[in-house]
Amino acid sequence: MELTRRKLLALGSSTFALAGLASLPAFASLTDDAVAALTGGADLGEGAITLTAPEIAENGNTVPIAFDAPGAAEVTLFADGNPVPNVATFKFGPLSASRSASTRIRLATTQNVVAIAKMEDGSFQIAKANVKVTIGGCGG
Repeated sequence: MELTRRKLLALGSSTFALAGLASLPAFASLTDDAVAALTGGADLGEGAITLTAPEIAENGNTVPIAFDAPGAAEVTLFADGNPVPNVATFKFGPLSASRSASTRIRLATTQNVVAIAKMEDGSFQIAKANVKVTIGGCGG
């Protein structure tokens, strides 16, 4: 292989780009770590939470999210593609008439929204929804 100036520049710039990508944080692993810290590594059940999110969000700045979690003492929302995945935590007292809430969140890119509910019996339930974002809401 003949090493020309053009090939050397191409090789150098691709190496630089690859090194830059390797230093980016893995946001999904941040969410996994946050969920593990919240649950203490407990098993996550499915089916007790209903998470409602749009399939496509035209603007990532205001994405409507709602959940219904009968029997939950606490529900935490995560967005696994955001730089800070923990979005909100809702706590319900024993006299709460309804264990549901709705809010608008900001999503950076197309990603999963994850709801973790701590039930009154101490178990944990999970629900996920994938939201396709056409215009990101976090950063430039």
